[in-house]
Amino acid sequence: MAEHLPYAPWLQRADLAALVAALGPGNARYVGGAVRDTLLGLQVKDIDVATPLLPDEVMRRLRTVGLRIVPTGIEHGTVTAILPEGPVEITTLRRDVSTDGRRATVAFSNDWREDAARRDFTINALYVDPSSREIADFFGGLDDLKARRVRFIGDPRERIREDHLRVLRYFRFQARFGSQPADEKSENACRELAATLKGLSRERIGMETMNLLALPDPAPTIARMAELGVLAVILPEASSHALAALLAKERAQGHAPDALRRLAALLPADPALAAQVASRFRLSGAQKKRLVTAAGRSDHPGDPRALAYRLGRDQALDRLLIAGADTSALEGWDIPQLPLKGGEVVARGITVGPEVTRILQAVEARWIEEQFPERARVEQILADELAR
Repeated sequence: MAEHLPYAPWLQRADLAALVAALGPGNARYVGGAVRDTLLGLQVKDIDVATPLLPDEVMRRLRTVGLRIVPTGIEHGTVTAILPEGPVEITTLRRDVSTDGRRATVAFSNDWREDAARRDFTINALYVDPSSREIADFFGGLDDLKARRVRFIGDPRERIREDHLRVLRYFRFQARFGSQPADEKSENACRELAATLKGLSRERIGMETMNLLALPDPAPTIARMAELGVLAVILPEASSHALAALLAKERAQGHAPDALRRLAALLPADPALAAQVASRFRLSGAQKKRLVTAAGRSDHPGDPRALAYRLGRDQALDRLLIAGADTSALEGWDIPQLPLKGGEVVARGITVGPEVTRILQAVEARWIEEQFPERARVEQILADELAR
């Protein structure tokens, strides 16, 4: 008996109904993440539509009804409709003609099953008729979703050879949707073909790794990647042991998942090495600086507020949490500014130059040590320093 997609708010979008109507009866099915996440009761972010219509015909029909279209990936059959309630990608049914593990040459198709066969995982190959909400499941994705099983469609090795990044996508999906024990064939294929990841751009690997680390609990999956030899390919410097402890500390103290902090926990306390990894993953300048700062950590990070004043709040939290320290002193605390300027030191008779800087630094050090007292105490400290 056919299954149907349960009610979800996104299915009631008027702009989506107008798009489906413009494509015509039988020419549109929802597919991928929106279907999967609705079945799991999760919030839907992106909506994808599959169609047997060729891209030019899709654009013609949608423009006829006044919809704005962007040919975002037209060589692969994808155009994006800019709708009032959010963009929707429409992709023509297709099959792979050739692949090199990074890019695919495709041929358009009108066969729904053929289109499903080229997708990565069974849980991503579920199609829904917009009018009846009936689900088309060609490869057992519904059963896999109920069992929380992440499984490649067909031969896992073939799917990975088509796109090497699917090794990392498998582990990200396993961390997000999977249960234990994991699918043995999928894991074996990832282990055997892990080395193919070396042929991908470092930026793609970095983005996929950071997406994995941003999930609520990636620690068991990262540990499994280490066991299978996958982690050593993408991040040979990493040790997975500290990650579980960091995640436990984040949860216990109410901190949201932070991919960069978790990356720092995987790496040894070596700023030069952290800088190399940041460059390899094509992180931004701000991310690189933060990763390097985290790598300058020790097992005894010191006073939390002093650390936050010197490094910044996020950098202090990185060092404290990775060290397993308490961060409660930073809750609701705004980092203050030293209530003293160089001009005030000069006004006390000190000549502009290095001596002013020395006195300011000495006052600041005592101010931090005394836990940031008010202005009156700062003036007393300044008087002490001047008297010296």
